[in-house]
Amino acid sequence: MNPYLERATAWESFHPNFISAAHFRIAEQLPAEYVVRIENKIYIHEPPHYRRFLGSADVGVGHPTTGTANSAVISATLDAPARMTILEPIEIIRVGFLTIRDRDNNDLICVIELLSPTNKYAGPDREQYMGKRREVLRSKAHFIEIDLLRGGPRISTEQTHACDYCAIVSPVEERPIAGVWPWQIRDTMPILPVPLRCSHPSARLDMKSLIDQVYDGGRYANYIYSGPPEPRLSAADAAWAAQFVPSPT
Repeated sequence: MNPYLERATAWESFHPNFISAAHFRIAEQLPAEYVVRIENKIYIHEPPHYRRFLGSADVGVGHPTTGTANSAVISATLDAPARMTILEPIEIIRVGFLTIRDRDNNDLICVIELLSPTNKYAGPDREQYMGKRREVLRSKAHFIEIDLLRGGPRISTEQTHACDYCAIVSPVEERPIAGVWPWQIRDTMPILPVPLRCSHPSARLDMKSLIDQVYDGGRYANYIYSGPPEPRLSAADAAWAAQFVPSPT
């Protein structure tokens, strides 16, 4: 894994690019009766700086409150041809994930999540994610969760493997048992199974090939090496990672 991709300036684009690349990689392996889609969780970030989860939707619309307590004072002291209320900006955040569905009846077959920093740290986003995660794990859909972030606590605290990164695959037929793929920064990345219905073999996500494709296509080499990895690496891992940093041109 390239630890420089975890920097905030890279991760903001890496997450959606990874989801898009995984979408195409899975789609090319699926039998005709399946369809893979990119879906979105939507959060509204508004004053006083909290996030309100709207669920999965295509469009979020916010209606600001009009009028202020000081409008009479402003009218008396400001001689202007027109007036407006300046509101704090409302931030709409969409976080993508993948679903595999039955082509004909839209039944949910599998959910694939790539964790983001807000999923991992305590707060409203993590709480909302954990609620959605519980719903999927109680459903008849398979579940895959990929954690490519060294920072923050692991979502699955019961796993006993010390690791930098991990992936969990939970086939519905085997619950509550799930497969765990832990790996360290220097390890070869795994090839993950993507379970479908019992009548079809699993698709595969080759993590190394997929991340290489995103790295090259996004031209991350042009800007992610301007500072140290985030979070910082140990001295030994930093020396190992430094050998892959491209020379300045």
